[in-house]
Amino acid sequence: MSLQNRSIADRVLSEVEKTLRSSPFNFQGARVISGQEEGAYGWITINYLLGNFKQPGWLNFLPHLRSSRGTSGALDLGGASTQITFEPDQETVESQENSLHFRLYGKSYTVYTHSFLCYGKDQALHLKLANDLQSTQNGSLLDPCFHQGYFRIMNISDLYTSPCTANGEEQLPFTQLHLQGKGDYQTCQKDIQKIFNTSHCPYSSCSFNGIFLPPLHGDFGAFSAFYFVMNFLNLTTEKSPVPLDKVTSTVERFCSRPWHEVKAEFPEIKEKYLSEYCFSGAYILSLLENGYGFTTEKWQSIQFLGKIGNSDAGWTLGYMLNLTNMIPAEEPPARPLSHASYVGLMVFCFLVLVAVLLLGWFIFHKPKCLQKGLI
Repeated sequence: MSLQNRSIADRVLSEVEKTLRSSPFNFQGARVISGQEEGAYGWITINYLLGNFKQPGWLNFLPHLRSSRGTSGALDLGGASTQITFEPDQETVESQENSLHFRLYGKSYTVYTHSFLCYGKDQALHLKLANDLQSTQNGSLLDPCFHQGYFRIMNISDLYTSPCTANGEEQLPFTQLHLQGKGDYQTCQKDIQKIFNTSHCPYSSCSFNGIFLPPLHGDFGAFSAFYFVMNFLNLTTEKSPVPLDKVTSTVERFCSRPWHEVKAEFPEIKEKYLSEYCFSGAYILSLLENGYGFTTEKWQSIQFLGKIGNSDAGWTLGYMLNLTNMIPAEEPPARPLSHASYVGLMVFCFLVLVAVLLLGWFIFHKPKCLQKGLI
């Protein structure tokens, strides 16, 4: 909103601030965070919840949640933007604007992060539709990314309200888009690829649109819309990740189903959201596989996360951890006792206490055989 209409965004923040200042907690201000911050806070969240930072407390005693490869990368997908953040294997990041440095618990981290504005799933759909409309003459579009039998009428002005698709509306001789579904996954993938510019790369390696991307390294947690879409398609699991070829075939089968059949199976889901799952599934595959370079082998390092324990995966917890300094820069003083020694000491003290209580009971309640000697 701040890019689209700064004055409206400022008024919204002003009203938020006015409301929150009347609440009982200590309000310290409201602002729109940058895409780079969003990616960084998402990275902090999942690594904090997985126990990948050295921290005191109960997380140290859950080794099955810890990453075996150091820190885990973070993949976030919203409606307007998407972020990728991870600790690269190499020490230097060629593009300094994509490099962040953290010092947490006495250890330094150099993290690569980038936020792709306009490549969230909603704006990516607008980019694709705006691109497809350039080849139509009457506003009718047979779209392979929607189910066969699906039909939608859109106002062209609604499609071009975003800065992502600005300056295209005046070139069209019609005011409405008549969208009809075709349900062809392969063609849908080809259309989606057109919104990624891979023709140039000023660095040793890139993702798309000339943005530097170092070689992927470590495990990755994918959350927000990544998880919601894959969970709807039954492609999330707490065990080993679903192989890439199975994910592809599942999305392809779903896209090929006629609209009346899909609508009958999921009557509780709002029609607009239900109709876009085919596009969203195809887009996620295109973004991860072709945009970021997750090969068949590397795909196995992605875990789609809704929650870690009882906490939501996302950037908000990371923001609060940073704001409240709950993750110190330097490692706290070492404990005088290890966890095992502490438990052993507690058990020993408990046994001593029990022995003292039994001895006291024995002294004040002597058995009759001992009391005869005192008569």
